[in-house]
Amino acid sequence: MLPFFLFSSLTGSGQQGLVVGDKAPEFKLTDDDGSIWNISNFLGKKTIVVYFYPGAMTSGCTKEACSYRDHMADLQSAEIVVVGISGDKVENLKLFKQSENLNFTLLSDEKGNVAKTFGVPIGAGGAIKRTVGGVEHEFVRDISIKRWTFIVGKDKKIIYKNETVDPEKDSEVVLNFIKLQAAK
Repeated sequence: MLPFFLFSSLTGSGQQGLVVGDKAPEFKLTDDDGSIWNISNFLGKKTIVVYFYPGAMTSGCTKEACSYRDHMADLQSAEIVVVGISGDKVENLKLFKQSENLNFTLLSDEKGNVAKTFGVPIGAGGAIKRTVGGVEHEFVRDISIKRWTFIVGKDKKIIYKNETVDPEKDSEVVLNFIKLQAAK
């Protein structure tokens, strides 16, 4: 069964959510190993890539996550912390991370509260079945979050926002943007 995702904006009419120059919202979410991840631990110290994606183990989301995985050494050398946020349950994130050997943090926003804070549209969830480690699992999510990427600068402000993310190229675009910023 292919997942079907319907997105509807939860921001007001004409509102675009956070924009470049806005102060980044502070939030805490449960990560892929069940621990609480707090953006405040990184604000003002590191550049933070916050990318939202529809669902673990789906085609585009897997391509995007693997691209970040494959560029992680360059991202870390530029003092960048990457977090991926979806409406998936922690168990799904743990399996996704294991399946794709992901080397960065995945966060569970099951109710979409953080997505709403950033202005990212959310929609109906879905379910897919995938095999991980020889065992079939059903990945069920109540909501699906639209694919958007933000970069929070060391000044704690949004320095980049992309609402039309190409999942295969997102990490490269982010890295190039950071390199251009550093060259200024």
